[in-house]
Amino acid sequence: MLSDIRTYFAENSTEYWGYVWQHISLSIEALLVSLILGVFLGWYAYRHPKLKQFVTSFSQILRVVPSLGVLFILIPLIGVGHLPALIALVFLGLSPIMVNTLVVLEEVPSDLLETGRGLGMTQNQLMVKVSFPLALPYLLNGIKLSLVEIIASATLATYIGAGGLGNLIFTGLGLYRYDLLVIGGLSVALLSFLSMLILDLGIRWSSVK
Repeated sequence: MLSDIRTYFAENSTEYWGYVWQHISLSIEALLVSLILGVFLGWYAYRHPKLKQFVTSFSQILRVVPSLGVLFILIPLIGVGHLPALIALVFLGLSPIMVNTLVVLEEVPSDLLETGRGLGMTQNQLMVKVSFPLALPYLLNGIKLSLVEIIASATLATYIGAGGLGNLIFTGLGLYRYDLLVIGGLSVALLSFLSMLILDLGIRWSSVK
């Protein structure tokens, strides 16, 4: 099998790096959309406590809905390709960021907020200068969980023609090509590991600051 792997890279390196780029770009795009929506919804629920239960219940629903199921629901509505894959991955990545944002904002010490108000800070200034800096390590942890889930599930994008490393995995399954399975599976695992490593470093850096 090692010889088959070497042969694949010798003959198809351009194709392989194309799959890697498709996988990374789709994952990062899904993470950015999840981050914007998740932070906004978590912050909005924090500012409006009556919405807290709704946001919590919504996040639990997102956790139990499989991304493959979302894909099959979206296909009749918007077809196949990049967009339905992106929406399905956003559904998957939204929950950890949204919940972590809400939880960490609620755990910011009230005495610090009172001190900020005493210094004349507005609510928005308290968010920018007090709440979010203190919440950053925990928010990064939510981003880490979200990104790892997105990278792993982005393999399903192959089902609807959105590309990525899932092409190697599902081609390997269909053709009984164990070399393609190993290349695709290890590549996804390596991307997940590297993303965890980078974000762990970010969490340590933000905690020290």
